[in-house]
Amino acid sequence: MRSLTATFALIVSGTAATPAATQEFPYGQNLTFDVYRNGQPIGQHTLVFQHDGSKRTVTIAVDLTVRALGIVAYRYQHNSREVWSNNALQALEARTDDNGQKYVVNVKRGGDGLTVERQSTAATGGAAATSDQGLQPSTFAREVLPASLLPTTHWNVSQVGQSTLLNTQYGTKSKTQIRTVGREPVKFANGSVVQATRYRYAGDIRMDQWFDERGRWVKSAFPAHDGSSIEYVLRE
Repeated sequence: MRSLTATFALIVSGTAATPAATQEFPYGQNLTFDVYRNGQPIGQHTLVFQHDGSKRTVTIAVDLTVRALGIVAYRYQHNSREVWSNNALQALEARTDDNGQKYVVNVKRGGDGLTVERQSTAATGGAAATSDQGLQPSTFAREVLPASLLPTTHWNVSQVGQSTLLNTQYGTKSKTQIRTVGREPVKFANGSVVQATRYRYAGDIRMDQWFDERGRWVKSAFPAHDGSSIEYVLRE
């Protein structure tokens, strides 16, 4: 199954204008999606927004579990915290456990751009691992990226005007082409419907995302590498 944050985490570079550029912040305090695989629930993706003057903090938690015959076949957990000031990313911390493969990403704004530190530790074999396997090798890298990069955490509609994305799971850049598909109705978990614009992502990231007229993220969908279908349904 494709890593979900690898698909969704879009840190974006560029300066193209977007529909939400001049609008008020479209979200309340919380945003929660139920996540489905082939129509079956596998977990939630939740965002919490906090404001202090021009400072905004966004906390994200993703917890997904795929079971087969009652046994956990795949587990994915991602937790991140973004700090913004006047719509510019100041810092980001992210930790991911992708079925035993662990990643840590730290981003800080400096005078020369965004300093990105990334670290990964190989999976130990999951349920088949034994205590005598010892510690697995860890890799670490650091680089400075353009200050204009936006995090790839879906909620920011400005991503649809960009072509270079920085994956918040891996801390690396991804190239993508994003085109507008058109306006479509999107159904929420409570049955209500809103009109939204569908955008299709191609390249290193392949998925569809929907934003409503306020610039609010209201749906995502993509095929996993095993052929299953993943869909995000917004609670409203």
